[in-house]
Amino acid sequence: MAKKKKWLTKALWHNFKFKYKISIFNENTLEEIAAIHVSKLNGLSVLLTVLIVLFAIAAAIIAFTPLRNYLPGYMNSEVRSQIMDNILRMDSLENVLERQKLYIMNIHDIFSGNIKPDTITSMENLTAVREDSLLARSEREEEFRKQYEEAEKYNLTTAITIQTQSDGVIFFPPTRGVISSSFDEDISHLGIDIAANLGESVVAVLEGTVILSTYTAETGNVIMVQHSQEFVSVYKHCEGLLKKVGDQVKAGESIALVGNTGTLTTGPHLHFELWHRGKAVNPTSYIVF
Repeated sequence: MAKKKKWLTKALWHNFKFKYKISIFNENTLEEIAAIHVSKLNGLSVLLTVLIVLFAIAAAIIAFTPLRNYLPGYMNSEVRSQIMDNILRMDSLENVLERQKLYIMNIHDIFSGNIKPDTITSMENLTAVREDSLLARSEREEEFRKQYEEAEKYNLTTAITIQTQSDGVIFFPPTRGVISSSFDEDISHLGIDIAANLGESVVAVLEGTVILSTYTAETGNVIMVQHSQEFVSVYKHCEGLLKKVGDQVKAGESIALVGNTGTLTTGPHLHFELWHRGKAVNPTSYIVF
């Protein structure tokens, strides 16, 4: 039995190394013009060589071209700087457009007679105020204001609660958007989900140091910042991370972009967690969204 297996192995190897002759003949004279001897082993070697060369070319293209910036965790500092510049330009353009919109709306109110030109101290004010703030208050509005102010005169509960919980720390909202999922310890949802536009800037809620900047399969791009007074903020499912471990960040500074990375996501949003002294806390108790 052993001899038979050895014979089969030898026969198989011989068949694999057996060379075939491929000849090219002249059709008129039947003269052999060229010939080549090949085997199955030669064909397999050529195929493997071609695959290795193609893989090397693809790896070189990804490594030495801007394509590498599309891979998670490989965004270089130049691209990050460009993204930050574009974000700042976009914010500036949004502010300019909003001011122009308000300016035009107020000019329209003046021409339509809803606002008296004498009530405006300068043309610059037209970009900051609207009709409802320029028109005189109605009697009903004045009565409602008086009632509300009287009812809330001695209500210090909200202010005391916020000051006690945060110890005077002022938090920045991590991004602009709408809360789509609230904090719920019962289902182990230890943060909030903020639905926002893809690529929206994610900012540090407080000044601190980046202690984690990585990619995971479930939560995508994740960045974590250690703050003073034993606070830690966590930002998950980011499109790109603009800071690395050890970077010092200021409150309100962009550290990432809103994304849809990871398997535990249902669309562009930011999963934001706030931890205090090793325990997850409800971010809405500290931050006004």
